[in-house]
Amino acid sequence: MNYQKYGCVLFAAWVTLTGLINPGPARAAEKISAGAIGSASPLGWPFYIGMSKGLFTAKGLDIDLVYTASAPNLLQQLSAGSLDLAVSSGLVDPIRAIDKGAAVALILVEVQAAPYVLVAKPEIKNLAGLKGKTVAVGGFNDITNIYLDRMLAPEGIKRGEFDMKFFGNTPARYAALQAGAVDAAMLSQPANFYAEAAGYNNVGLVKDYVGDLPFSGSVVNTAWAASHRDAVAKIVATYVEGVTWLLDRKNRDEAVKIMVDVSQGKPEDIAKSYDFLVDGSYFGRGGTVSRAKLTSLVAAMHALGDIDDTPSADRLVLPGLSLMVD
Repeated sequence: MNYQKYGCVLFAAWVTLTGLINPGPARAAEKISAGAIGSASPLGWPFYIGMSKGLFTAKGLDIDLVYTASAPNLLQQLSAGSLDLAVSSGLVDPIRAIDKGAAVALILVEVQAAPYVLVAKPEIKNLAGLKGKTVAVGGFNDITNIYLDRMLAPEGIKRGEFDMKFFGNTPARYAALQAGAVDAAMLSQPANFYAEAAGYNNVGLVKDYVGDLPFSGSVVNTAWAASHRDAVAKIVATYVEGVTWLLDRKNRDEAVKIMVDVSQGKPEDIAKSYDFLVDGSYFGRGGTVSRAKLTSLVAAMHALGDIDDTPSADRLVLPGLSLMVD
């Protein structure tokens, strides 16, 4: 008999048994300081699934999520190190920050195309009807200007043949539409459903015109990420797990309940948001970042005068942790 081998087996069995009987103190979960803009939104659905269903906890992570008033404030806190992670951030904001030298980087592209809907007054039936009208968009150098240009170009409508008014978020744009201050507005979910129920017309989906421009993603502070690479990898893996669960339609009712609980939204509106986003294939499945789409977005922002430089797609991501394709 090989007594040395036999002794090792017994020792291993003893370690396993005593570990089960007296495992010692449990290892505390690693706290991640995360931020998002405004309030809980369906665009962050996979992360809320991860938190609600314990997917982050199972990987030893504790997500401490806070909300900031605006995208610039969110990116300022992230670059300063007050936050480790920003989720569901519009990609134009971290690209602007990186262009100016901020210490942040993308790790995920979450929503693959802008989920905006162009909604107009009842008397305006289609995009051609916007000639000579006023449209609410996000800002003077906002990416929504490019969305609008691309939507109106096939109708032969050029800059100067319509007016724009600037409102920084969907609630403000919808309020302007309701007040009659504009003839149409770029709205996201669920405001577009409120508008259509009130008699306004859906005259076009942005995605049909700018499917090459990714919309939102997750961003990290680069100094924090460099020393917490394992945590970053777990965040990406949990997102993939959450979005895979979300896109399985047998989970629709539970997914709607999770979002209702975190957003306090109306169940019927959240259900419409689920169908719109899932059926429209807005969420990216594999946690990948498309080099080609990021390059298109950078070029569009540069053409708009929104950024000074044209940083390469690889400069925008976290080397070794962001899964680049294309």
